[in-house]
Amino acid sequence: MTDKPTLLDSVAQSFRDHGLTAAITALMGGSLAIAATVTRKAFTNEAMLERLDRELAAERERVDRQRAEDRKTDADRLERIETDIRAMRDLMFEAFQRSRAD
Repeated sequence: MTDKPTLLDSVAQSFRDHGLTAAITALMGGSLAIAATVTRKAFTNEAMLERLDRELAAERERVDRQRAEDRKTDADRLERIETDIRAMRDLMFEAFQRSRAD
């Protein structure tokens, strides 16, 4: 089983093989690679957060529209119930008045 050499192992090997210049170049190259990876991850995470914010705003808007529609439906149903109650009350009152008049 061969382990992948670490950055410091690579630098040490380059120093042994090619001297100080190669070791410094390897160290700088490794540092730039690490910086590029960190930067890419940061931008990826930022883009993901922005996308999630947009999706959350869209979902909130959808839920708000659904709630408004549900409230309107409930209000319409309540109005129909109240209308039916008034009509039944008027009908019963009229029947009661007729029975007393007879």
